[in-house]
Amino acid sequence: MTMRLTLRELEVFIAVADAGTVTRAADTLALTQSAASQALASLENGLGVTLFDRVGRRLLLNEHGRLLLTPARALLDGARGIEQLFDGAAVALRLGASTTVANYLLPAQLARFRAARPDARVELEVANTHDIVEAVAAFAVDVGFIEGPCHHPDLRVTPWRDDELAVFVGAGHPLAHRPVSLAELAEVQWILRETGSGTREEVERLLLPELGALPVALEIGHSEAIKHLVAAGMGVSCLSRVVIADLLAAGSLVEVDAPLPVLRRPLYRIMHREKVVTRGLAAFLDETD
Repeated sequence: MTMRLTLRELEVFIAVADAGTVTRAADTLALTQSAASQALASLENGLGVTLFDRVGRRLLLNEHGRLLLTPARALLDGARGIEQLFDGAAVALRLGASTTVANYLLPAQLARFRAARPDARVELEVANTHDIVEAVAAFAVDVGFIEGPCHHPDLRVTPWRDDELAVFVGAGHPLAHRPVSLAELAEVQWILRETGSGTREEVERLLLPELGALPVALEIGHSEAIKHLVAAGMGVSCLSRVVIADLLAAGSLVEVDAPLPVLRRPLYRIMHREKVVTRGLAAFLDETD
């Protein structure tokens, strides 16, 4: 059977989908605009469909383009993986991690990995758990590290680390430095991570059965901002113990003395089931096990 498309055509298609114009896609791939346009036209002719809606100068994926995008990324990812299986080229990895993992748990391991392989090139995408799951599913990153559960059917989910959460307030808060009842915790104003965050999902999973309610005053997409707001006296929160360790030690945050169980959650490593594990990726996975 004669193939109706090429890897180059798929590469141009993905670049156009990401960039929004043929000109920008051509620059990304170091092609002339004419060559990129010809490759895209050849792909559409071969498939017998149009892949983009033309809106002014921009190209927006239509239904056919959205249908093609993920398998196209998967095919190119597999081709690159095959190339790297047998060469001695420098390692090039694309990692994704939710914010707590990226800011507090991965840096030391990435430093060790780069120290052992100075030529390695590592890209790290930092986002909430939902977005990292989507990135791994779309082959936008090679492997992801997340804080919440993942049920995506295309991904392989492996328990990676255990993490402990803590409920805390600022040192001057009325709930600081005394025993606190569960009823009191169910009535105060909470500052929590945004919906889609693994930390938010785990906080609700662990605390709602104990408190019955979590009155949310603020939702913020960054743990550092939350801990400093709480240290300034704004409400109560619950974050990973590693996030607040510095301010607990400094005395500006205080762990709430409430009759709660140990708030422990698993962290996970996720990969696409069809991901080609190259030598470089295998070495990194060994480093982070």
